[in-house]
Amino acid sequence: MSKEISWVYPGGQVEVGENLMDALVREVKEESGIDITVSGLIGVYSNTGIFKWYDGVTDVPTQVIFDFVCKPVGGELAVSEETTDSRWVAKDKVLDFITHPAIRTRYQAYFEFNGAVNYIEYVTNPEFLIKYQTHISK
Repeated sequence: MSKEISWVYPGGQVEVGENLMDALVREVKEESGIDITVSGLIGVYSNTGIFKWYDGVTDVPTQVIFDFVCKPVGGELAVSEETTDSRWVAKDKVLDFITHPAIRTRYQAYFEFNGAVNYIEYVTNPEFLIKYQTHISK
């Protein structure tokens, strides 16, 4: 569970000089204690809303978010400096824990995944609104 927006899956920023896959593996390990392998890309999301960074001054650029299916291969489930709780939840109970509309939308896209990558553009400020949605297939 994130300290800021309730229940979410692990995620974060790609560090300077780091590739996307290494960042994914690192972030999941840091936030959950779990080692993973990446199975596939399921979604690409753009948050084009305009809002301020944590400093309250700097505009945050458009956020591009990638969601992947991953498989646990080791490690021990744990909390971190960025989380207050960490647990395995049955797939049919996950949405009972999610309150943030953008995160709920991304989880629903995961549950409906049929092999075509989901793309959604949305804004979260002043309120959550999906602006565009499509599926990208091979």
